[in-house]
Amino acid sequence: MLWDGITRRAFGVGSGGRDSVIDSPIAREPRRKLKIGLALGAGAARGWSHIGVMRVLEREGIIPDVIAGCSIGAVVGGCYAASRLDELEAFALSLTKRRVMGLLDFHISGSGLIGGDRLKRLLERDLSDMRVEALPLRFATVATELGTGHEIWLTRGALIDMMRASYALPGVFDPVKLGGRWLMDGALVNPIPVTVARALGADLVICVNLNGDIRIRGTVIQSHGPDEETEIVEAALEEPRRWGFFGPRRDAAASRRPGDGPGIANVMMDAFNITQDRISRSRLAGDPPDVMICPKLSPVGLFEFHRANDCIELGREATERALPDIYELLEAARKVG
Repeated sequence: MLWDGITRRAFGVGSGGRDSVIDSPIAREPRRKLKIGLALGAGAARGWSHIGVMRVLEREGIIPDVIAGCSIGAVVGGCYAASRLDELEAFALSLTKRRVMGLLDFHISGSGLIGGDRLKRLLERDLSDMRVEALPLRFATVATELGTGHEIWLTRGALIDMMRASYALPGVFDPVKLGGRWLMDGALVNPIPVTVARALGADLVICVNLNGDIRIRGTVIQSHGPDEETEIVEAALEEPRRWGFFGPRRDAAASRRPGDGPGIANVMMDAFNITQDRISRSRLAGDPPDVMICPKLSPVGLFEFHRANDCIELGREATERALPDIYELLEAARKVG
């Protein structure tokens, strides 16, 4: 299927060039089958862009033999492997802010803010009987073991359970117990699982980095300290405003000024972005992909799941930009093979 896709691209199938493909000496040459792997990265709501990536690759006849997914990448990759990408795309496009909130079963007694049972029931509607061993291509997800920090590759079992374990963001979703281990989001250890795709037998790996466009490129500030006079003055002005006679003012959040500390939502999102960026850069430096697709997702918030249409289109655009590199890679591999 892979080389069929390359041949279609090279000789114009679909635009009146079918006969030239059949008669071409290149088309008749026996070729060694190279396995293509996709590593679909983590990134919460930005992961809807994986759908756009898959659509363009599918259109070009570039069909993966191996998919490794982390977090939202596990969801999209698993649905693709199970031939349920159409259903997932329809669901994603149907989301509104109101519906997203309706899917979140908040609680205060668990290990996270969200139990995840409503999302699980939604996945069961289309994937209830799916097992990874029965999928038509090699598929794996990445999770992190609670307590030890072990990187766990989930390669067998119920597809839904593997997805849930991979996207169990700490503090947000409850961890998932599989095989005697409590598992949480794989993004903590391997956000873009290129290593997994190679281990599953991929000769060439295309990865999708959902954080490549996020403008966090930390450096080292070698000398920093407080400006004591400024901080004393700011603290003196701040104290009466934050506190009333009976304690903290309830309207403190509404009266924030530019000099105030960030809100909890900003802290969580920045912490997640910084962590993803640092871990991703480190892992990719150790095992770089053959081609990296980087959708321009910086305008999309981590939890803006209602913006699926924007994300899918950004995924399409990024893949279109990467196609010359992908075909250059495939042609070089064909010559070597």
